[in-house]
Amino acid sequence: MQWVREGIRVFFRMPLAFAGLFFMFLAATVVLSIIPVVGDALALMMIPAATVGLMAATRQALDRRFPMPATLLAAFRQSPRQTRAMLALGALYAAALLLIMILSASLDDGQLARLVEKHGGRLTPDLMADPALQQAAQASMRQMLVGSLLYVPVAVLMWHAPALVHWHGLPVGKSLFFSAVAVLRNTTAYLVYGLGWAAVASVGWGALLIVAAVLGNIGLALSGLLPLSVLIASMFYASLWFTFRDSFAADEPAPVESIDHG
Repeated sequence: MQWVREGIRVFFRMPLAFAGLFFMFLAATVVLSIIPVVGDALALMMIPAATVGLMAATRQALDRRFPMPATLLAAFRQSPRQTRAMLALGALYAAALLLIMILSASLDDGQLARLVEKHGGRLTPDLMADPALQQAAQASMRQMLVGSLLYVPVAVLMWHAPALVHWHGLPVGKSLFFSAVAVLRNTTAYLVYGLGWAAVASVGWGALLIVAAVLGNIGLALSGLLPLSVLIASMFYASLWFTFRDSFAADEPAPVESIDHG
C-alpha cells in the first residue's frame, strides 16, 4: 500500500507532467498500431521501453525536476548493448501478448460483438431480452479470464526486467530471471499492491457514476471515463519505480537517464 500511496503522491507533485507523458505514450502506441501488418506488434514492443521512461520520470519528480517528453526515450539513451537488450525484451513481450490474444480468442467466436452490432451498437431492451446474449457474454468472460491467467507469468517475468536492463545493465535472460525472483519472493506485497490499485480505480469510477447519477447526466459518466482512466493509469505508472526500488538493493543505481550520451 505504501507503493500505491507514493505513486499517488508523486503524481500530484507534477500531475500535468505525468498525465502528459502517459498520454504521449498512448498516442505513440495508437500511431504505431496503424502501420499495416506489423503495427500492433510494434506498439506492444515499445511498452517495456516506455515503462522505463515513466519510471525515469518518477525519479526526476522525486528530485524536483520536471520530466520532459524526451524522458520517454530514456531506455534508448544507454549503450548499444542495453538498447539491443531493451528491444529484445520488447520483442519477447509483444510475441507473448500476441500469442495470448490468439489463444484466448479461440474461446470467443465474436458472437457478443455481432449481437451488439446487430442492435446498432447499443444495449437495447431487445438485446437484453435476446437469449443468445447470456451465452455470448459467458464466452467473452471465459476469454477474458483465460487471457488474464495466461498473462500472469508474462507479468512476473517482465515486471522488473526493463528496469534491470536499463539501470543495472543486465542481459535479457538474467533480467527476466531476477524479475521473477523479486516478484515471487514478495508475492503478498504485489497482491496487496494490485488490490490497492483496483480499489483506487473502483473508487474513482464509482464516484464518477454517483456524480453522473445525481446530476441525471449519464453522458457525463461516459465522457469522463476515459480521462479518469488515463489519470489512474498515470498514477499507477508513477508508482512502478517504488516497486523496483524496494525489491532490490537499497543503494539506488546512478541516474543514468540524466547522463548526456551525446
